[in-house]
Amino acid sequence: MKTFINFIESLAVQQATRMGLKSDGHGGWYDNKGEFVAKTDKGQLKFFNKRQKVGQQDPPQSDKEKRLSAPVSQPAQQEPTITMQPPEVKKTKGTLTIAFGRFNPPTTGHEKLLDTVASSSDDNDYMIIPSRTQDKKKNPLDADTKVSVMQKMFPKHKDKIINDKNNKTIFDVLKKAHTDGYANVRILGGADRVKEFEKLTGNYNGKLYQFDNVEIKSAGDRDPDSDDVTGMSASKQRKAAAEGDIKTFMKGVPKSLSQKDAEELFKKIRTAMNIKEGWSLWEIAPKFDWKGLRENYVSEKIYRVGQMVENMNNGLVGRIIRRGANHLICVTEDKIMFKSWIKDVSEAIVNGTTQSGVPADQRLIGTDAHRRYVEKLVPGSSYGKHFINKYRIKKIDTSNG
Repeated sequence: MKTFINFIESLAVQQATRMGLKSDGHGGWYDNKGEFVAKTDKGQLKFFNKRQKVGQQDPPQSDKEKRLSAPVSQPAQQEPTITMQPPEVKKTKGTLTIAFGRFNPPTTGHEKLLDTVASSSDDNDYMIIPSRTQDKKKNPLDADTKVSVMQKMFPKHKDKIINDKNNKTIFDVLKKAHTDGYANVRILGGADRVKEFEKLTGNYNGKLYQFDNVEIKSAGDRDPDSDDVTGMSASKQRKAAAEGDIKTFMKGVPKSLSQKDAEELFKKIRTAMNIKEGWSLWEIAPKFDWKGLRENYVSEKIYRVGQMVENMNNGLVGRIIRRGANHLICVTEDKIMFKSWIKDVSEAIVNGTTQSGVPADQRLIGTDAHRRYVEKLVPGSSYGKHFINKYRIKKIDTSNG
């Protein structure tokens, strides 16, 4: 005979079944898109969005969310709109093939990506653009260091690896390709990012840039648990560095990089991550501790409405206007709306375009690099700023909650 609790539990199952949700066998429920939306709690379905309604994944926006998402000059209930028009440019070139990514740090797995980009290009016309994102947890290497290491790791692609401080986002790259006269672009990335790039880049074709065709192509599936090249990932490398496991780290370094340079890279990553302060796996490699990431997200210790975050896959920085089960809806200062999975973002306070803090290669006191950095902070010095820069980016450290 069923107990009362068993009866209540069965009602929750029936409700989830009617909604088309699938069980993970442990009380969790996923929708048909694979997103974690609810769990069984005391006989009832508990949705992770507190204002969730049965049969409706995203509830109406609150007044606070509306104020955050609406342009100042428009009524609060309206969604952000893009009124930009790309400049008219004569199309004198064909198709540019692009790979925009974090490469933090670059690995043997990235070598496969670069080779695929080259073989997919028309007449060897392709570009590899490392993002400018940097923080001590998920992106310990600064852009200059990344490019320098990549050019040593992947010598046959050396001239195609671009270090341009103006390429902060995928949109910056596409707008540059438009003004350079390209008729089409082809963007390559991991299979798990194809849909994200298709929607994002397609929505703004004709608004921020104009191409006859924007093609998003998969560079192949990635298996983080595999022992071969396809399984090597930057997450594994950061994890190995955090654990001081240089043996595992060396497995992810191409033979083209010398032993000395590989060991130096290992040290630079550990220094930039500031391991001595302690670390959590979900912060440096979310894919290996999804539970830890979700627990901090659900409890709203991270990624709250109103906070600024940066999407590490495309470089876009925006304010959170809505929290989904495991994704965020954000809006940039230019009113570009984008969706990000919580594993793909880092928190940031943004008032401009310059990142604050001491770069990883300028932290050692007593070096010329550190001296030049300090002098830059003094107005009127030979290296210094001659104005007060109040427009800065500050990364938020979430290690303490």
